[in-house]
Amino acid sequence: MEGIVIALALPFVGTTLGAACVYFMKKGLSVVLEKTLIGFAAGVMVAASVWSLLIPAMEGTGAEGWMSVMPAAVGFMAGIFFLLLLDRITPHQHLLDGESEGPRSSLSRTAKLALAVTLHNIPEGMAVGVTLAGALDGNTYISMAGAIALSVGIAIQNFPEGAIVSMPLRTAGNSLNRSFAIGTLSGAVEPVAAVVTLLCATYVVPLLPYLLSFAAGAMMYVVVEELVPETQQGSHSNLGTIGFAVGFVLMMILDVLLG
Repeated sequence: MEGIVIALALPFVGTTLGAACVYFMKKGLSVVLEKTLIGFAAGVMVAASVWSLLIPAMEGTGAEGWMSVMPAAVGFMAGIFFLLLLDRITPHQHLLDGESEGPRSSLSRTAKLALAVTLHNIPEGMAVGVTLAGALDGNTYISMAGAIALSVGIAIQNFPEGAIVSMPLRTAGNSLNRSFAIGTLSGAVEPVAAVVTLLCATYVVPLLPYLLSFAAGAMMYVVVEELVPETQQGSHSNLGTIGFAVGFVLMMILDVLLG
């Protein structure tokens, strides 16, 4: 039970600590630092998708040949199209370029920015929930240590994400407490998505390979559609690439050593 609580809480704690940077960093985040941090988050998500989700999904089928990869392929594509749907029906705004997407809305820039990060966090919460479900089922290919390793990795990449939300809000004229609160709440969807996914997956254990790869597809959509393009716009794109590499390697090491 303790492991479940830790795995569910860590990502939200990471976002909260990142949002708290608004109290200590008076000048805000530079574009250089933002691009590096966004690249870092993307690297963590890609590595987590591969080592924590797709590989266990294929190992968990117990089959060989085509049937060993079919659930992963189907689930991955379903996750892509699920996030594509959310992306189309939810008004939101990109972190760096200020471009709005989704249906027209009278929502403020602050609200749209928070919704964008919320969209990013849904697949991360799903990933934690489904790995916990696999660990609780006693599957040899998913351990509680592996689920916690994934949670630690997501918490690490949520720290800069929380700062990326709260700091621009403060720069835009919001109060310290309001900026911190919005940055924190942008990560609240993660434990909710994790719990919902955990409860559902517990009752459909045979579908775990599909659910694991579904979460991987959803995370990869966020990386390719939102995070990587933002690091490559304008100058200093190389720093986003370096951040990606560091995040990828760090998450790979965490999963292999702790999982």
